[in-house]
Amino acid sequence: MPMRFGKTSRVTLMLSAGLVAMASPALAQEADQEGTNDGNTIVVVAQGREQLLSDVPVAVSAVNAETLENTGANDIRQLNQVVPSLLVSSTGNEANGSARIRGIGTVGDNPGLESSVAVFIDGVYRSRSGIGLNELGELDRVEVLRGPQGTLFGRNASAGILSIYSKKPEFEFGGFGEATYGNYDNIRLAGGLTGPISETLAARFDGVYEKRDGFLRDVNNNLDLNNRDRYFVKGQLLWEPVDAVSFRFIADYTNRDERCCGAVYLGRDFNPLIGDLNNPSTPLAPLQATGNNIINVLRDLGQPIGSFNDPFSRQTFVTRGRTYDGKTKDGGLSLEVNWDIGGATLTSITGYRYYKNSQASDTDYSAVDILYRADNTDAQFRQFKTFTQELRLQGEAFDGKLDWLVGGYFADEDLTVRDNLRFGNQYGRFATCRIISGGGLAGLYSPTSPGCVAPGVGPATLAAASGGGQTGADIANGFALLDTLNNLGSISDRYFQNSRNYAFFTHNIFHITDTLDLTVGLRYTNERKRFNATFSNDNTVCTRLQGSLTDDLVSPNATARALAGALIGLGCQGNSTAELNGVSIRDRRSENEFTGTAVLSWKPTDDLLLYGSYSRGYKAGGFNLDRSALKGPVVAPLGQAPVTTFAAVGGAQALVRNLQFDQEIVDAFEIGAKYSRGPLTINLALFRQQFENFQLNTFNGTVFLVQTVNGCKADLAGADRDLSATTGGCARGDVTYGVVAQGVELEASIRPSRTFTVNGGLTYADTSYRNNLIGNRNGAPLDPALRKLPGDNLSNAPELTLTGSMAWTPDIGDSGLSGLVYVDTRVTDAFNTGSDLFPQKEQPSFVVVNARVGLRGPDQGWAVELWAQNLFNEDFTQVAFNSPFQAGTTSAPFVDPQFPGGRQIFSAFLGEPRTYGITLRGRF
Repeated sequence: MPMRFGKTSRVTLMLSAGLVAMASPALAQEADQEGTNDGNTIVVVAQGREQLLSDVPVAVSAVNAETLENTGANDIRQLNQVVPSLLVSSTGNEANGSARIRGIGTVGDNPGLESSVAVFIDGVYRSRSGIGLNELGELDRVEVLRGPQGTLFGRNASAGILSIYSKKPEFEFGGFGEATYGNYDNIRLAGGLTGPISETLAARFDGVYEKRDGFLRDVNNNLDLNNRDRYFVKGQLLWEPVDAVSFRFIADYTNRDERCCGAVYLGRDFNPLIGDLNNPSTPLAPLQATGNNIINVLRDLGQPIGSFNDPFSRQTFVTRGRTYDGKTKDGGLSLEVNWDIGGATLTSITGYRYYKNSQASDTDYSAVDILYRADNTDAQFRQFKTFTQELRLQGEAFDGKLDWLVGGYFADEDLTVRDNLRFGNQYGRFATCRIISGGGLAGLYSPTSPGCVAPGVGPATLAAASGGGQTGADIANGFALLDTLNNLGSISDRYFQNSRNYAFFTHNIFHITDTLDLTVGLRYTNERKRFNATFSNDNTVCTRLQGSLTDDLVSPNATARALAGALIGLGCQGNSTAELNGVSIRDRRSENEFTGTAVLSWKPTDDLLLYGSYSRGYKAGGFNLDRSALKGPVVAPLGQAPVTTFAAVGGAQALVRNLQFDQEIVDAFEIGAKYSRGPLTINLALFRQQFENFQLNTFNGTVFLVQTVNGCKADLAGADRDLSATTGGCARGDVTYGVVAQGVELEASIRPSRTFTVNGGLTYADTSYRNNLIGNRNGAPLDPALRKLPGDNLSNAPELTLTGSMAWTPDIGDSGLSGLVYVDTRVTDAFNTGSDLFPQKEQPSFVVVNARVGLRGPDQGWAVELWAQNLFNEDFTQVAFNSPFQAGTTSAPFVDPQFPGGRQIFSAFLGEPRTYGITLRGRF
């Protein structure tokens, strides 16, 4: 396994530990007695009403505006630096960005899966956490609620909440502006203006524009990828006609026109466990123990051999003429009403959101044209239209002994996905060469010839090896036919899902004594989803292969059976078939869930809060918006001959239930302590969370698998770790939770003087799968592609994470000028970035350091700042994945346990390199 901490990591770990140590009680004793900590006075609404952060018996991190500005937070990714339990990453499309809390989050690029970490911006729910990767404008604070939040926030908060609050309009005239220039030709302009329109009406306008070159170089097309070209505008009105009523209206719009997201191959220099996977086999026949036939194929069809082993050169080789152009439009309206009706306060938040993202791609991430999505904003996109309405009524009773809250919530969302994934112009040759190069037929390998076999002798040898006769002719003709599978596939498949949910909830705080509180909350949620899809596909090669080769799947000749299966499998992969052209399917599902919380909290002194809690959370089930889940290329009913077509299994509609997955349920237990006195705050939480039906989306190199992972009380004797898809079942009565997240979180902050603040955080989270895993609540076996999961940590779930930050703003004489020195760091333990946990996807421990120094004018009316993010240019991956379709033959030594993917090769989306620049600010 890769080293968990390298030399650089150990050095920076000591630096981070030092920052945390500075925030210790010993230092507090030496602190300036006049020092105060803003962290003590942050007001949060984590429990649906305004409370001091130190009085809230919930694990919540509140990041104020000053910290957000210092760390350079333009979207939610930068929160990684200051919240150790949070990890935000993005993959093939920034719309699919995923947030994880305590190692739990939604995995994969399937929009049918809801977010485990719910994102609310100004009280309005955003449909997926990746939408938070947009610009956000000037912020007041961000609250990160850790653990399930099923009472006040409802469904899709099984891991936690990101609640983002922007600056409100003010009744005093003011504004700000800033201009940034950085490397990669980064230009960022931002500004805001606020003030009164009348004595009762105030307005605010914010805008951001950013343009930046990309971090990856597409050598073949002479373009940069992962660039930025976006703008954001936001307008607000605050109307307070009388003291008891306020109306806050918000309208915002974001536009992005960017090329995202390129990937690179991973080599053994990054992860030694990749071994010889990226070496060609020399010679190809016989296949060498130190080589991989798929590398021969890719090299011979145009992939530079040097590109397989140098990921951090940040060069990628996209198929000529293919593109990653993407367009995103995100906008919405919201109205928040707060009305003190005497004895209670009524809050109403109404929101409408529109989001559309279209993303072209060279979907195989190579120079060989295997798979692609064309840049057609009508034929491929994902679109959300979401209406939400929340009502809360909160007040007190029994002379303040009861702080009660009741409410209701309604949401209606339309999700439309259109997909035009097609086989590329070299797919047919790639597919035939993949088959020919990997076994006893490798002597026929000829990548410049039809069918990838030597002219003349090749087809005849194929026929003879398959037993001759009609079967032999079928196999030889099958290679010729597969070779023609180029530029075919989906024209524009359409998936539609309507989600309607409503909920009623109550959250009540009983003040048993002056120091002892009992909090009880309960929520009922009703969720209904309607789904339909219509396919359009012109892959007639698939139907012709099925027609000629299905009977050969039961040939007495083993070579014929194997080749027939391979030809049909690659010709019809992902259910890309003209048989589905014009076919529609539909389904619906509904759920009723109770979630809630119970918290007992005690303040033995004014400075110390102790609490223990239980909570239950819920993440909605849904539909896998991917036709590949309907069935495999070859279906072999028990005791019957294998079949290949949809007609043979009753049609696509008969299989639609295969797209459903169940709701995810979590039970969480937590004990914690919060200490806050003068300049010092310390927060401690110990937690355990148990997940049933954990929703997992995994790309196995050809298709995406969605399973709801559970455990089995009975011992499966290793059957969940083998290569069989039929072993490892569990009696339904023995099904139990399959994922556990448990650990400890520590946050500390000290502000010994007005000009000096130190923050530190540590999260130890053992977020892992249990042993004896199964694939759903009915006890079905775990898919063999997931056989590495039992007993191991989840992907993107480091056990140990440390963060630290220091901000020093010294006065410069009596001039009114002040300086700024700011540093933050995040130390992340090693973790696996692939949801199948193949060892080749392991990310060694790494450290990211940000820094900022500046000079500020009187009352911070102006500032000049120099900054750097990822100051030491740490190389790391965000997510590694099986390179699509790029797997060679599975044979020794490329076998379990080191090579569970056989000769599958791997690609990755990289973390951002070092960026630096200068920012000019002005404020009045």
